[in-house]
Amino acid sequence: MEVEKPGSKGQAWFCTTGLPSDIVIEVEDMTFHLHKFPLMSKSRKLHQLITEQETDPTTSTTQREDEEERDEIEEIICQISLLDFPGGSESFEMAAKFCYGVRVDLNSSIIAPLRCAGEFLDMTEEYSEDNLISKTERFFSQYVLKSLKESIKALKSCERVMPLAESLGITERCIDSIASRASSVDPALFGWPVSEAANENNFRARSNQALWKEIESTVRRKGSGAKSNNADSWFEDLTLLSLQLFKRLILAMKMGDLNPEIVESCLMNYAKKHIPGLSRSNRKPSSSSSSSSAASEGEQREVLETIVSNLPLQKSSRSSTTTRFLFGLLRTANILNAAEECRSTLEKKIGLQLEQATLDDLLIPSYSYLNETLYDVDCLERILGHFLDGLEEERNGGEIEGGGDGGGGNVRPPTLMVVGKLIDGYLAEIGSDANLKSDRFYNLAISLPEQARLFDDGLYRAVDVYLKSHPWTSEAEREKICGIMDCQKLTIEACTHAAQNERLPLRAVVQVLFFEQIQLRHAITGTLIAAGADSARPSLLRRRAEEEEEEIEAEEGATQECDSNAWRGAARENQVLRLDMDSMRTRVHQLERECSTMKKVIEKIDKECPRQNNGGWRGSLTRRFGCKFKTQVCDSHEQTVVNARKGRQPHHLHQQ
Repeated sequence: MEVEKPGSKGQAWFCTTGLPSDIVIEVEDMTFHLHKFPLMSKSRKLHQLITEQETDPTTSTTQREDEEERDEIEEIICQISLLDFPGGSESFEMAAKFCYGVRVDLNSSIIAPLRCAGEFLDMTEEYSEDNLISKTERFFSQYVLKSLKESIKALKSCERVMPLAESLGITERCIDSIASRASSVDPALFGWPVSEAANENNFRARSNQALWKEIESTVRRKGSGAKSNNADSWFEDLTLLSLQLFKRLILAMKMGDLNPEIVESCLMNYAKKHIPGLSRSNRKPSSSSSSSSAASEGEQREVLETIVSNLPLQKSSRSSTTTRFLFGLLRTANILNAAEECRSTLEKKIGLQLEQATLDDLLIPSYSYLNETLYDVDCLERILGHFLDGLEEERNGGEIEGGGDGGGGNVRPPTLMVVGKLIDGYLAEIGSDANLKSDRFYNLAISLPEQARLFDDGLYRAVDVYLKSHPWTSEAEREKICGIMDCQKLTIEACTHAAQNERLPLRAVVQVLFFEQIQLRHAITGTLIAAGADSARPSLLRRRAEEEEEEIEAEEGATQECDSNAWRGAARENQVLRLDMDSMRTRVHQLERECSTMKKVIEKIDKECPRQNNGGWRGSLTRRFGCKFKTQVCDSHEQTVVNARKGRQPHHLHQQ
């Protein structure tokens, strides 16, 4: 029906019906050579414009003079220029085809511009039956608004014709459709992200099906309009929207009480599309995000602040992916110098789910010239404060799960212990920073309550790393830093390492040895009690054996042989118990002698304080008791902790 060829001002569009064109319509840089009758039969506005030009004598005279100057006589009755046509030349071309009776394949990407074109040309049902407005409205209502994915595509197409699409209510209807249908999606049932089918050929049959079938199925679009990204989830299509439309859509979702996880996923995908570098594992921009990588710093800041302001405030129940994303937003907010309110909101959000973070997430670089440290320690202190505040609120509200025997002081919340281990690892990482002051290290270490650490091995490792990286630290500061450790909560491996650690002050080493001695006494006392209980058992067995012997003599000869075997077995068991008791008494006496000798050496050290000869007192202890530290018990004073350590794998400790 048509042929396109280069023209003087751009491109020309000719209708190849065999009849010469009698009207020229200019839309943007395209010139359409058409016929009056098909256009006037469908469009009231074109009918009025053509009629006005035919009745205007000035226009007829001008056209007549121009025709005389042409070499080739071409009868052009009128020429019309349509300025600000909605959708541009593409929309007018489809409208012109409709006027000529050519079939136009409607889809979600062109329905909004074509509907606006019909409105602009006044192609109403009153002017002509089955006109463009009624046909596009029918398709829009029966197919586009019935599908979540197609509604998003239609909303995207409204950006080109926004003033007219807004006045016609197309934008608002698309947003309402997306918000209402997204609320029917249950991520727990179908998994997340969900995928949705889009089959354009049989949309009428699909419109009568339930929504969950549309979401659950993933089929490829059949026909000439198929694309390779049909399997993409619907919320990924939201990333193609402009920021203004996306903000309106998110607001509608939140007002409709949509599942916060769905809103959160939409925000995450939009941020990843338009803010490059959120993930440390994928800093290289992909081809799909090439447009977003060209966004200016101001545009990225606006997108980030929009995302953060719309994030749900409650704690996310999803995996650590959300927490990692929030840390990425926080790092980007520091780089882009986002508003203080934006960064504060992110810190509070992260604090509510800090137990889902990893050590790599906590290592936020310091971008301020006023901060000399490598990592932003102040930011982590604020995040940790939000976590502890939230934990206190849960405890006061009775929503926390008890991890102990029910006593308020012995409760160990699982999330608190996870965060305690996380902070110990963070202290070990930042401890190697030469610019980190001892006060900041100390304050961060003591910010956690005592219940956060079952063992202090991780804290001891962090202290050891800090002292190794700061050899100029004074003796008073060393003792203050070592004071954050509880020597009673060190494992046997940590005690052995601390007793031979040259970087620790003398007071800390003496405390380790002192509490090790206390644990040794407890172990000896428990062994003696057990030995006393076992010593009464052989005499009891002996009396029982004598009674059995008397009964055996009184019984008949047939049963004497069987009972004699039982007596011999009891006698052998008695002999074995006697040998075990002798061995245990010998071992207890050895332990008592070692304990007494160790006590004398420690008292001598306290009196003489031999710090003049560097390492002399440690060398003496090593020569006398070096091999015996490894066999002594060093643990918490709680018996439950001692018993639990028997099945616990030893920690790896840093040694110089």
